[in-house]
Parts: sequence; structure tokens; C-alpha cells
Amino acid sequence: MKARQLALAVLSVAVAASALTACAPEGSPAPTGSIVSPTPINSDTPDTTASPSPSASSTAAAVAIPNDCRAILSATVLAELKDVPLNDPAFGPSGVAADGSLTCIWANPGADTTNLTTKISRMSRGPALDMLNGLAATEGFTCYTPDGGTRCEKTYPNPKYPVTDGRTLFWRDDVLIDTRFSNLAPSGYTASIVAHIFA
Repeated sequence: MKARQLALAVLSVAVAASALTACAPEGSPAPTGSIVSPTPINSDTPDTTASPSPSASSTAAAVAIPNDCRAILSATVLAELKDVPLNDPAFGPSGVAADGSLTCIWANPGADTTNLTTKISRMSRGPALDMLNGLAATEGFTCYTPDGGTRCEKTYPNPKYPVTDGRTLFWRDDVLIDTRFSNLAPSGYTASIVAHIFA
């Protein structure tokens, strides 16, 4: 148990860097020098020197997975997506799946790369933090702990087009919001979903 606790030491992110990243529009490259060298996110051992890692109460009711891709977004975010088709059949299965997860695909079938796909599903604490630790340790994701959860994100150049791609994940109370995007990153998108689900 001690080895696992040591391996999952608390992610240490400077308050100033966290605030800067949290305010940056999604899809914008992180300012130079703002990416903090990642360390594992704690799942067991408390650390009074860092932000507490999120934990789900065993007595709390399960957080509901939404079933409407538009209802989870603010009017401001929806305005940014007003000309983008939602869940076009050309992109495969979307909407509510048999397992209760919700997939939202914002994309125009005629566009080469502009798209935004979000999957909201259940994932328990251990597997979720293991996955987020892996992204931070091996793939260069920046992680921090806003809104009572854990958020990891990364942007990078599209290999084919002169646009920015990226991925943003947010986990809290056994719910994972996983968004991948290319040249389409409305400001406040993930924050809007978080505010709706955990209101």
C-alpha cells in the first residue's frame, strides 16, 4: 500500500500557474514556461502543502450523467457553436449509449479537420487517477485541481493542417469528461459542462 501511495504522490502545481491555465481559452497553446513538470496525483495520502485531491463521498448519491449535448452548455458556448452541426450520422454513434455514457460530436462532415468530441462516462477513482497520472507522466499533459475535481489538458499542432489540436479531461465524483478537439475550442467549454453536471 505504501508503494502505491508513494507512486501516487500529490500533483504539485503552483497556484499562479494553475490560475493562468484555468483562465486560458480551451484550444489555446499554453504560454511558454507555464507547463509544470508533472508528478503523480494522490489517490490516498493527504498532503497539506498542495490542493486536496478530489474524493467522492461513499454516502453521496451518484452524479447523473447528462443525456442532452446542448443542455450541458451555457448560452455563450452554444453561440460559439451555432453554425456547427451536432451528432451528424457521418461521424458514427453519438448521443446516449447503452452504458449510459453521452457522446457529443460537434463537426461538419464537409470540413477537413474542425471538430470537437466529448464523451461523458463513469470511471471510478483508482482507474481515473491512474489514467490522468499516466497522461501527465508520459504524454506531457498539464494537470491541476479546479472545481473539486482533477483536470488535465494538452494542446499540440495538427500533423496535417496549420491548426491546433488538443485534449481536455476532467474527473470528479466518478464522472469523466473527456474532450478531444481540432481547430474548434470554444472558451469555457469544459467549465460549462462541469458547472451543469455538478451544480
